[in-house]
Amino acid sequence: MNNFTTYFILGRDHIASLGSYDHILFMLALCIRYQFTDWKRILLLVTAFTIGHSLTLALSALNMVNFSSKWIEFLIPCTIVLTAMNDFFVKKFTFRSTFPPIYFLALFFGLIHGLGFSNYLKTILGKGHHILWELLAFNLGLEVGQLIIVFAILFISLVIVGLIKVSRREYVLFISAGIFALALQMAIERWPGW
Repeated sequence: MNNFTTYFILGRDHIASLGSYDHILFMLALCIRYQFTDWKRILLLVTAFTIGHSLTLALSALNMVNFSSKWIEFLIPCTIVLTAMNDFFVKKFTFRSTFPPIYFLALFFGLIHGLGFSNYLKTILGKGHHILWELLAFNLGLEVGQLIIVFAILFISLVIVGLIKVSRREYVLFISAGIFALALQMAIERWPGW
């Protein structure tokens, strides 16, 4: 297996594993309000998040920026709390023609999550001249893992809302409340001052 494949698999498995439950919770909070018919909005949303985390992942892995891992580990659940809170205010599932603020939040929160990914990546990156290639492979792997998670979220939502006929609003509120509670507990436990 070549280096590209190795780092691609590491990236995919890192995001799509139960060990990355904080990133899975974030994707769930971000996408729970959408359905398969909203695929263009989801693509734009995931792309905004990708741009954010790709930028800081690269800058941090290349040692161009450096932040305290304790603060990053605290800020990641804070992004989940805020995203879940945003879901509480969804009353109608129609979309304005203007550019909704959720895309800017996804971009900004992606910057924070990228720094979290970089802590893991720094521990496995080689010191050779292929670091950019390895970084690209890892990032592409993350994206494939992320798309797997988004597809699973949409499929489960389709079953629960589309087939079982649970109210979409109640479903979003119930899931978002659970995410909010879990993320708030994580944020409290990870407070850097403890």
